[in-house]
Amino acid sequence: MMMSRALNSDVPPASSTTATPKAGRSSTDRRSGPEGFQPLAPVLTGVAVAILVATAVAYGRSAGLVVGLWGASGLAIAVWLRTSRGRANDLTFAGVLMVSILIGEIIAGNKPLLALAFAAISMMEIIGAVLLARRFALTLNLSSLNGAAGFLFFAAVLAPIPAALCSVLVQIQMGEPHVWKGFQTWWFGHALGIAVLAAMGLSLTRASVARLTRPAKMIEAAVLLACVLGFYYASFSGAVKAGFLLLPVLMAIAVRLGVTGTAFALVLVALLSVGGAMMGHGPYMQGERADQVMMAQMLVLIGYMPILLVASLLEERDVLAERARIGRERAEKASEAKSRLLANVAHEIKSPVAGIIGIGDLWRQGQLGPVTPQQAEMSDMLVSTARQVEALAHDLLDVARAESGAVRVDLRPTDIPGLLEDVRRICLLRAEADGQVSIDVVYEGDGLVAVADSQRLTQVVTNLTINALKYGASGGCIILRASRAEDCVRIEVTDFGPGLSPQKQAQLFEPFNRLGLERSTIEGHGVGLALAKRLVELQGGSIGVISAPGEGATFWVQIPKA
Repeated sequence: MMMSRALNSDVPPASSTTATPKAGRSSTDRRSGPEGFQPLAPVLTGVAVAILVATAVAYGRSAGLVVGLWGASGLAIAVWLRTSRGRANDLTFAGVLMVSILIGEIIAGNKPLLALAFAAISMMEIIGAVLLARRFALTLNLSSLNGAAGFLFFAAVLAPIPAALCSVLVQIQMGEPHVWKGFQTWWFGHALGIAVLAAMGLSLTRASVARLTRPAKMIEAAVLLACVLGFYYASFSGAVKAGFLLLPVLMAIAVRLGVTGTAFALVLVALLSVGGAMMGHGPYMQGERADQVMMAQMLVLIGYMPILLVASLLEERDVLAERARIGRERAEKASEAKSRLLANVAHEIKSPVAGIIGIGDLWRQGQLGPVTPQQAEMSDMLVSTARQVEALAHDLLDVARAESGAVRVDLRPTDIPGLLEDVRRICLLRAEADGQVSIDVVYEGDGLVAVADSQRLTQVVTNLTINALKYGASGGCIILRASRAEDCVRIEVTDFGPGLSPQKQAQLFEPFNRLGLERSTIEGHGVGLALAKRLVELQGGSIGVISAPGEGATFWVQIPKA
């Protein structure tokens, strides 16, 4: 519970104020304090600060040293940032802290003028830390790497520097010979106090406390903190100092207990290291006592404090992973709802469309009365349009089944050359072929047998061939090719039409995306390729395209070979 202020045995110690405005917080900040200003917070904080100041100054004077760990600033900054809101509340907090530090300095035996000087310097440090934290660590969320790094750098590292310089001026006026050492110890001690105590205060939230107070977690925390004590004494009790042995324990605390547990462990290590050095049995025993204290401060600040950033990074990762999980679950639910909607729409469409087709056929055949040539043409258009809607309903139903996992595939050895011949005969009968486009089948090698669902794979290759007839018929030829590709059988459907740009290739397998051809005369609904991709993936394969503008397109499918 020591605090950091330069102090010699013949010179009264200075006090440190802890008045700082409350740092800004976002609506999502899990570490911010209560929404309103709590009237008891400044009073209770003031009492605690006065006790810490008096204890630290008296202890430092009795040891003839500069105080090595100045906790008053850390406590005041944490409470101020967590509870104070508004300018009036900030002024109240600052006034209470100023009075508390003065009382603590005077109780410790400092003369009024010296107490006032050191109290003013401490207040400058605290206010500077709060302003910097509010400016550069807006959410005060130590569970994020940016929040923790911003607070430690601006509030703990930078804020004590002006105060340390001012303390040097006071020490010069007092005739202190070791000014540079006073500056170093002041800065290290105050930075350490803010880093460990303020960080612990800001990390304490209802969520973190509830998590750490679970029985199993409390036992785990007790074991890990006991390991900290054991490893600390094991590391520094021998002739060879092995402070690095503490790092695995602190890393385990960062992983298991998060930022709050890590901050508490660092407070414990700082008290052991710096307090032990001031009492003469710290981690480093060479040199003067002041040098030993400074080495202990550097050990904690440089050697162990980065573990807090590791804990922040781990907690941030956990938060992002949880958000990703929730987002994935929402996306899956939305996809299921969309699939159900598609299936329902498809079912609702099929019955009335079938009725329209039946009536159109009866009308066209004259079974509903005499038909004029114009009426016959209109009935043909009616039936053709209804069949397009019927085809769309079937496609929607297939897409919904595929996305919901309702499609089952029967994987068996399938002869790919025979399958391509069947596709060729089917597609040559379609109106798109019109006798002007040739479809050639090419086999490269023997044993072209794949493990696939022959019906679904035929559906996929037929879809690709029909698309080639629709969009690439200007090339006059379509080639169906089968070949080996490592452990797969590769099927290619190549046309020599206008080709596809890289931008269009990236959108090919998106449902209902017709790449700008929505108003063209080419029939289609933009679901065929999306369905083909899903069916290929269900068979353990992959699908893609190779194309360039003006050079045609080659759609390929790879299915594991038998």
